[in-house]
Amino acid sequence: MGLILKNVSKTYVGKKAVDNISLELKEPSVYGLLGTNGAGKTTTIRMLLGIIKKDEGEITWNGKKVDRKSVNFGYLPEERGVYPKTKIFDQLKYFAELKGMNKIEAEESIKKWAKVLKVEEYMQMPAEKLSKGNQQKIQFMTAIIHNPELVVLDEPFSGLDPVNTEILKNIIIDLVKNGKYVIMSAHQMATIEEFCSDILILNKGKTVLQGNLKEIKESYPANRVEIDVNQNIDKIIKEFELEIENEKNNVYTIRISNEEKAHKLLSKLVEEGITINKFEIKKPTLNDIFIEKVGE
Repeated sequence: MGLILKNVSKTYVGKKAVDNISLELKEPSVYGLLGTNGAGKTTTIRMLLGIIKKDEGEITWNGKKVDRKSVNFGYLPEERGVYPKTKIFDQLKYFAELKGMNKIEAEESIKKWAKVLKVEEYMQMPAEKLSKGNQQKIQFMTAIIHNPELVVLDEPFSGLDPVNTEILKNIIIDLVKNGKYVIMSAHQMATIEEFCSDILILNKGKTVLQGNLKEIKESYPANRVEIDVNQNIDKIIKEFELEIENEKNNVYTIRISNEEKAHKLLSKLVEEGITINKFEIKKPTLNDIFIEKVGE
């Protein structure tokens, strides 16, 4: 049955932080919760986890009303939550036991995830000795160490280099394969596109766009062409009064208003005998759609 939010609202001192939003996670997947700073994402997360009380609406997990006891959840907040002076192993064990694990279960889980996340060498060090990226991996461990059913990740890739980002991505993929429900909030739109089948975009507490990401993108007309050729084609592009958004080593990203112009450009390139390695008409990115919806 999963997680269901129905007509949920929250008001702080006369200001509606979250205004009548609804969402559903009916099967294991990654759901994208997006919005600018102050849009209501964190308030929504805290209500659905039972950390704060909603003012209106209904939140259920597997048909039962949500509270701190009814949901076995893991939460990675955007803010750092590690204790700087405490040894990593000790605080991981503490968090695991808070979530109901016994000593042996906790220690086994710590060893398992330390190996997966490649942080075994830091277990006996205080958190303040670790880099920002390694602190993020430790905090990620606290969110998943107790094998939660629902995992909420707020900016999970903050501070991570490409290698560690890839490690976390693979773990998130495995979580879904193992039947976990994941809600992800991130500012990196490419990451959301990579993971999320469904999204909800908030602006000033209100839902401005919601649904299946693939279907949302398909509803928009194409707005770009990516072309890889063996020579400079600036002159030909200008003939069609098209905007070159990016160009490097004869790989072009060109803005288009409709697909007809793109097809005419392709015909012209073929006519001129230009060697074309790639010609791809593209739909708007999630970043484009996000800016359109909340850019003002």
